[in-house]
Amino acid sequence: MLTILSAGIAPGLALLSFFYLKDHITEPFSLIVRTFVFGCLLVFPIMFIQYAFTSNGIDNNFIQSFIIIALSEEFFKWFIFLYVIYHHTQFDAHYDGIVYAVSISLGFATVENILYLLNNGIQYAFSRAMFPVSSHALFGVIMGYHFGKAKTNNRYVKWNIFLALLFPLLLHGTYNYILKAIPNNWVFLIVPFMIILWFIGLRRVRTAHQLQLDPLQQFEKKNA
Repeated sequence: MLTILSAGIAPGLALLSFFYLKDHITEPFSLIVRTFVFGCLLVFPIMFIQYAFTSNGIDNNFIQSFIIIALSEEFFKWFIFLYVIYHHTQFDAHYDGIVYAVSISLGFATVENILYLLNNGIQYAFSRAMFPVSSHALFGVIMGYHFGKAKTNNRYVKWNIFLALLFPLLLHGTYNYILKAIPNNWVFLIVPFMIILWFIGLRRVRTAHQLQLDPLQQFEKKNA
């Protein structure tokens, strides 16, 4: 049991540490813990919603991937960010959005990962860390990037808040659709998908850092 718990928790904490320590102005640890816990708690209502839909015999791969799984999970993460973090005084820089969104996403991914390993065995720990857990982190990066853009730029605020939901939803849905549509050969598509996702995520991290480290540019964007 202890081994499974450790294997389930370690990837999420490692990825959270990676993105947290990249922040040049470190966010309050207590708020990071709070957002992580909110993400953890999301697992249970989302599991209930997903079970309610799947138990009614909905077996269409597209609907399951994009609506039942991606929309339910990304919407609740987006909702928590919007109502817990978006108006918080500590959310005052572009990269902050990435830190908090990743924290929420990895809270969710960590509990989901533990439950999966408890049901299926520790032999899946490595593949779970490489794919589902890291993909949730990267969906969080993209969500947080657009929330950060909405917070620090007076132009297209509502549009960026919408994109903070839309892009993670589409990427998450695509990820799940690959797994469901080609269950025996999914690795041949999911590996390049994850490489592209990491490339996009790290570019968003660099862009957010550049805006955060250039006060004049940030000031100009706020007053454009």
